[in-house]
Amino acid sequence: MFGWHARLDVEDSILNDTASYYDSIANQYHLFYRDWEAAMQREGSLLRRTFRDQKIVKVLDASCGTGTQSIALARLDYEVTAADPNHSMLLHAQENARKFKVADDITFVNAHFLNLPRVVVGPFDAVITKGNSLPHLLTDADLMLALRNFYHLLRPGGMVVIGIRDYDFMLEDRPRFVPRQFHEDEEQDVILFDVWDWDDGPPATVTFNTFIVSGKGEAYSVTKRAVVYRALRRQELEAMMKTVGFLDITFETQQWEVVAVGHKDTA
Repeated sequence: MFGWHARLDVEDSILNDTASYYDSIANQYHLFYRDWEAAMQREGSLLRRTFRDQKIVKVLDASCGTGTQSIALARLDYEVTAADPNHSMLLHAQENARKFKVADDITFVNAHFLNLPRVVVGPFDAVITKGNSLPHLLTDADLMLALRNFYHLLRPGGMVVIGIRDYDFMLEDRPRFVPRQFHEDEEQDVILFDVWDWDDGPPATVTFNTFIVSGKGEAYSVTKRAVVYRALRRQELEAMMKTVGFLDITFETQQWEVVAVGHKDTA
């Protein structure tokens, strides 16, 4: 999750102010999942598989959101630092961590991709950013700086794990209407869907207009929340990772995400 409160001193930076978006959805973020707790457990299992035989102990979650990955990793006994720029999302992550009795096992910090080295102290064995967070950065300059920060914070031989939407596939079809979730109980129904607006740029971007419809019977209300992403292709991401110095870069599709894994040189 990524929110900006002030322009950063970065050449060619484009301000992508997502603070209001995440402030507005923080207490509803679990509704974006069919079953948030199941998703958390699945994320933990996938990351543990990715970390296997890599001597991973200390992990930086660079975009923790409400704690989906951080809490899962802490429950698996990894040493976790959880960073997010949005205060509301961090508060919910801390609340969730208390619920799962791992609040004392996670270090929470208010930080964004571009100032991480000024806020957290490495080295880490792994840096992760899941949930399509990295594409909130819209320019090559900002993406390169974020990747350099990840690289800087890793120990020699450490690994980075980046999860984004499959924009290569999406750019072919340019979907507009995208269903999300439907939840129901005795008190209310909640329906979530998106309308996506595409912009060829450059760079190519897509605005996710998320509609949250809630109510029961004949009385429903609707809210709309919008957030912008760069439509980041695998080839673009791989080229940037290589330029920064990451080696042995691989891509794998996991659920709705394309997950890139790269390693820092052991030297």
